[in-house]
Amino acid sequence: MTRDHRIWTLFAAVLVALGCGSKPENATAEPATAPAAAPSGAAAGTASISGTVKFNGTAPQATPVSMAADPACQQKHTAPVLTEDVVVGAGGGLQHVFVYVKSGLSGAFPAPATPVVLDQAGCWYTPHVFGIQTNQPLEIVNSDATLHNVNAKPVANAPFNIAQPVQGMKTTKKFAKPELNVKFKCNVHPWMRAIGHVVESPYFAVSGPDGAFTITGVPAGTYTLEAVHEKYGAQTQQVTVGDGQAQSVSFSFSGS
Repeated sequence: MTRDHRIWTLFAAVLVALGCGSKPENATAEPATAPAAAPSGAAAGTASISGTVKFNGTAPQATPVSMAADPACQQKHTAPVLTEDVVVGAGGGLQHVFVYVKSGLSGAFPAPATPVVLDQAGCWYTPHVFGIQTNQPLEIVNSDATLHNVNAKPVANAPFNIAQPVQGMKTTKKFAKPELNVKFKCNVHPWMRAIGHVVESPYFAVSGPDGAFTITGVPAGTYTLEAVHEKYGAQTQQVTVGDGQAQSVSFSFSGS
């Protein structure tokens, strides 16, 4: 172990002690992997629900993020990094909206073994918004050669605050209970923020840069869909799908 490595490790231990008092768990120095897409799970149906989330009004301007406090972070970017709480595409599509089947389902849905990956690359969380099933692994990766700590603030589930001082470190966590809007932040780099949504079924999606989303493998039935945005709240609507049917819905948010 080099002298620099020993210093980083000592600093990480002090950081966690000052935070939530927890220690790094299940952390190993392994090669980082790319973020995983939202899982489809063990889908029992043949229907799909797709649509678009739109933003009404004049879209707020994204704010450049200053990483000057850590030169190692700033040097990772040749172009300005912009805030991601409100991202509106050229056609008015609203990105980072979590859409899921809120009610109408029956039966249990086993958690997928494949993890959802939350990556820290360029001192930035990727993805900014993600969905995950209860008891599905969440793999948190540090792809940077600098210290990060992951401070998760759930309410229904147990909070945690873990340090990852070494590039390639991975930590696996699970959420036992459904919970929306679980906030993640890094105390070392306070501009790093992400949001996770924990649900019991695999029937969810996150809207892309054009505001589009698709939920596949849905059983036939009548359901309540909910669309959740971190700043503009939630909306619901009903949808009915038959076997093999593709149904389209749309959501619209307004704000300043």
